[in-house]
Amino acid sequence: MKKFTAKEVLQFARENDVKFIRLAFCDVFGRLKNIAVLADELPRALEAGISFDPSVIAGFSTFEESELFLFPIPSTLVVLPWRPQQGRVIRFFCEVRYPDGRPFEGDGRYLLKQAAERAAGQDLSCKVGPKCEFYLFETDEKGYPTNIPHDCAGYMDVAPLDRGENVRRDICLTLEEMDIQPESSHHEEGPGQNEIDFRYCDALDAADNLITLRTVVEAVASRNGLCASFMPLPLDGQPGNGLHVNMSLFREGLNLFKVGGEEHSALAESFIAGIFNRIGEITAFLNPQESSYARFGKFGAPRQITWSHRNNDPLIRIPAVHNGENARMELRSPDSSVNPYIAFALLVHAGLDGIERGETLPAQDGCPAADSGEAVLGALPATREEAQKCAAQSDFVRRWVPRRILDAYCGASVPK
Repeated sequence: MKKFTAKEVLQFARENDVKFIRLAFCDVFGRLKNIAVLADELPRALEAGISFDPSVIAGFSTFEESELFLFPIPSTLVVLPWRPQQGRVIRFFCEVRYPDGRPFEGDGRYLLKQAAERAAGQDLSCKVGPKCEFYLFETDEKGYPTNIPHDCAGYMDVAPLDRGENVRRDICLTLEEMDIQPESSHHEEGPGQNEIDFRYCDALDAADNLITLRTVVEAVASRNGLCASFMPLPLDGQPGNGLHVNMSLFREGLNLFKVGGEEHSALAESFIAGIFNRIGEITAFLNPQESSYARFGKFGAPRQITWSHRNNDPLIRIPAVHNGENARMELRSPDSSVNPYIAFALLVHAGLDGIERGETLPAQDGCPAADSGEAVLGALPATREEAQKCAAQSDFVRRWVPRRILDAYCGASVPK
């Protein structure tokens, strides 16, 4: 993806008939918000920001100030391909700041940026490649969503059973127009369920890409007379929408998850162990909805805290690869309703804590699930309330999650 500077942004807007600027950000739950300004306002936005009222944005209400400011990040410029090509619309992700210029602590993107900087301080770069699942539903005569799936196809089926292949094609081509490269796409297990996978990239870019994917999926679905759902469990008795998160660590261009003939390096194991040992504490942020917990334990969604080199269904698996560049871990518990900035930030911090403390994974032999080649450490929280209590009582979470965000996710569970 081309990374624009502020000067190049202004030149691009002049030369490409840009008329509207969308200044985008997410509330604490990862819901995309935006303000549209005319192109003439772009220089002011870049220099001084555009103010907005935070009082009705989830997790943004502040007693300190009656307004916050959006500062567009030049490197995130994209043209929205589904908008008119005459009088184009471009979108930026924005930094959210107080009037005095301080970063706003409720901005999940700022949290992830801090986590990436912590890794960089150890000469590490965390790469993330998400696999996002979603459902496509029919709409009624007024365009409102129904609970009727777009098709009755199953896992990796093809047309005519798979009626979503043209929609996925449009999604992938639209992402490509936005300089985002999806790695693969296919029909998932549930009726009307689909998956788009991304190649790994820096954690911040991966979170931006995931937010963009949601926007593109919803826009393309609407254009096809459909409605997209990223809910954790939109249909009872059917598979939920998982968000499998592939992660690896790089230092000086070397993937540290693969060293020589080892299945994973000691440093990579400590990173994985850091996540493994804190997964219960951060589940409230990886699975933020009530129905997130109804998904666990069904259709391959993990409930036990397990890891394995061999099996496909544990919480954490270390896939077999044919070359070291693609060596990684895969976390399978998150769902598609996450705020990816907060989720990825906590995963990076957990892994770095594991490295700093030299943590190791429990042995796969001699454990309760040894016959299946898994190591087990209890179970994930069974309800959102249980997950909220685990997060609220966690020293790790309180160290990295600002009180504002913790209150929004955990409410009454947070000690005063």
